[in-house]
Amino acid sequence: MDSLTDAELHALQRLAEKKAGADVPFINIAAARALSDRGLAARSHEGWDITPEGSAVLARRAGPPL
Repeated sequence: MDSLTDAELHALQRLAEKKAGADVPFINIAAARALSDRGLAARSHEGWDITPEGSAVLARRAGPPL
């Protein structure tokens, strides 16, 4: 599940930034759809949102806190 293309990883990181309140100007739609198919993103009234599963994937990739 954690094997993401560069575009998918970039889109997932942008969705995490969006959830944190940052202005995100562009999300690759094809990557967002692929993330949605995998349960890592969801379509909303405001575009795309990261799901708890998507957040967990990013947390695993980040490794343990220092």
